[in-house]
Amino acid sequence: MTDRIEVSRIIAAPPADIFGVLCDPQGHVAIDATGMLQDADGSPARAVGDSFVVHMDRAALNDFPELGRYDVTVAITQYEQDALIAWTILGQLKPQIGHVYGYRLEPADTGTLVTSFYDWSDIHQHWRDMGIFPVISELALRGTLGILDRTVRRGYPRS
Repeated sequence: MTDRIEVSRIIAAPPADIFGVLCDPQGHVAIDATGMLQDADGSPARAVGDSFVVHMDRAALNDFPELGRYDVTVAITQYEQDALIAWTILGQLKPQIGHVYGYRLEPADTGTLVTSFYDWSDIHQHWRDMGIFPVISELALRGTLGILDRTVRRGYPRS
């Protein structure tokens, strides 16, 4: 069994347009297929070490509804302008979980090949022993790529 999910989709837009959504805290909320991301605060990511806050609602997945609404910090761990962005989630749970989400963008004949990935290979043993990973399914990653495609085609962000 693997500790990583990757899904890809070609989006008919230049990498810069797509990357703009992926760096924007509100962009994360706009493309979320799980329904957990409710709002965000902070500036767009521009480098490794940048962070922003996302307001979550775990009731959307109904796996831990007792968590209700809570905040997490998205901490950027990899950043290559218009090519790669990845982050880990810092939250109130201790020890920190250690899973990573991200996107790779590669030019393609008809636009940009966007690969969404979710990696829990380095999660803390406490969370591995709980047997709850992956928290996000391949279907949710595919759904998010579809929403990203639609969002970029509609001209996000709109002035």
